[in-house]
Amino acid sequence: MAEVTGTPVATMEVHVTGRRVISTIVDGIILGIVFAILSILFGETSASGGSANASLGTLGTLLLTVLSLAYFIVMEGYMGQTVGKMVAGIKVVREGTGEAPGLGKAAIRTVLRIIDGLFVYLVAFIVVLISGKNQRLGDMAAETLVVRK
Repeated sequence: MAEVTGTPVATMEVHVTGRRVISTIVDGIILGIVFAILSILFGETSASGGSANASLGTLGTLLLTVLSLAYFIVMEGYMGQTVGKMVAGIKVVREGTGEAPGLGKAAIRTVLRIIDGLFVYLVAFIVVLISGKNQRLGDMAAETLVVRK
């Protein structure tokens, strides 16, 4: 049986749904800050009547997309963690070995965030709750687990 930091993969704690929610919120805040910066640099911002509005132009939207994809693919691929997962004390591992997933599996997980993220991640939340290993669709396709660190 493969081990990660002395813990057999089969005994790693996968019941981390609350921690996944915290991780998603933290990562959303980080990407929201990136959006705000890009909207200042490449888009339009305005504030009046107690409300603020921001939008990105084409270049800003392209940059946000690339940076968002790179954030998840690179950090989860090499380290198994985004900043949100670090804060929540969880990480992504290969289901069979317990190692960091690598760029290919991280890319699969990231692309499937499009489906998992529908209705403010409600799809992912429901799938995690009903799956035996607490996996979202991206985890199932990439053969990864999110475990307590």
